[in-house]
Amino acid sequence: MTGDVVNLRQFRKQKARTEKDKTADQNRISFGRTKAEKQLTRALNDKAGKALDQGKRETPPDDSDHKT
Repeated sequence: MTGDVVNLRQFRKQKARTEKDKTADQNRISFGRTKAEKQLTRALNDKAGKALDQGKRETPPDDSDHKT
């Protein structure tokens, strides 16, 4: 019933390094893009937004404010 002896300080440091590496990988994916890639993404998002806006219906203004 004897287990391996583990140095808790080293274990905590290794766990912190692993978490830091995981965060760094996520940041590389999110922020590690070239200017051209960012511009392309922005242009595609703008185009999609315009296409969505074109499909909206115009509702006539409500004339309940003008009582005659």
